[in-house]
Amino acid sequence: MKTKINLKIMKFKILLINVIILSMNLATKEKQSESFNILVYNTHGLPEIFISDNPKMRFPVIGSKTRNYSISLLQEDYAHHEELSSGLAQSSKAIRGGLGTRLSCPVCTGSGLTSVFNLPEDWLVEIENETYQTCSGWFVGANDCFAFKGFQIIKITLPDDRKFFIVNTHMDAGRRDSDRSVRAEQLEHIITSLNKLITNEALIVAGDLNLSSKSAEDMKLLDNFKDELGLNDAFEGITIDKKWSILDYILYKQGDEVEFKIDAVGEDSSFVTEEGALSDHPALFIELSI
Repeated sequence: MKTKINLKIMKFKILLINVIILSMNLATKEKQSESFNILVYNTHGLPEIFISDNPKMRFPVIGSKTRNYSISLLQEDYAHHEELSSGLAQSSKAIRGGLGTRLSCPVCTGSGLTSVFNLPEDWLVEIENETYQTCSGWFVGANDCFAFKGFQIIKITLPDDRKFFIVNTHMDAGRRDSDRSVRAEQLEHIITSLNKLITNEALIVAGDLNLSSKSAEDMKLLDNFKDELGLNDAFEGITIDKKWSILDYILYKQGDEVEFKIDAVGEDSSFVTEEGALSDHPALFIELSI
């Protein structure tokens, strides 16, 4: 009788040990590090009549270079999306930003935002497109009112149900006071929308903010925006080639569930070919682990 009881106890202990080991393996698997990289690039995709180069040659090349990135946050993809798409990987998923209301402005173009994803199939991607309610410039300044500029809020859910957010945006250009006032309103629009969605999740805000590093007024807007959302500049202390004006940014903050480890940031020099640069903006990238 005693031997049978001892055997039962031994079997129970073995079962318990196996359960503990299995649980530890699952926990290790769930918490394993995930790595990915992000490209941030203004593609200079105005209609051909407004630019002096050959976008039909450039855009397939730009599309092909997104294959090297988990996520590509593109701006000014206005008039050459078909050419861009021809260069994407077959498995890539490209989601365009808001296209605006044609009835209100038949000659206007959409936001020009496109986000391209080359992510594992078990990463869930959800996107909301928003259009800015203000703009600056009808036939003056940078003519920004002819584009329905805005931002994409990208929610990514990992296989272990952790979540983080990314914002892809392109804000009004121009150096006039009216342009700067509009950029302030657009930044406030992003803040308001994010505060409705985000509590303690990690966040990346990136794109062409048109906030010049040479303008004290623009830098004040940037600092206020960072303070409101608790953002850090991934490129702080990093020098970009001096031929570029600093208008593009990658900002981030940590979350309770997801903490970004920045492995590398910089400019992807492959976007400057022997024939010249593929755009009038630098191709910024960030490599992260979570």
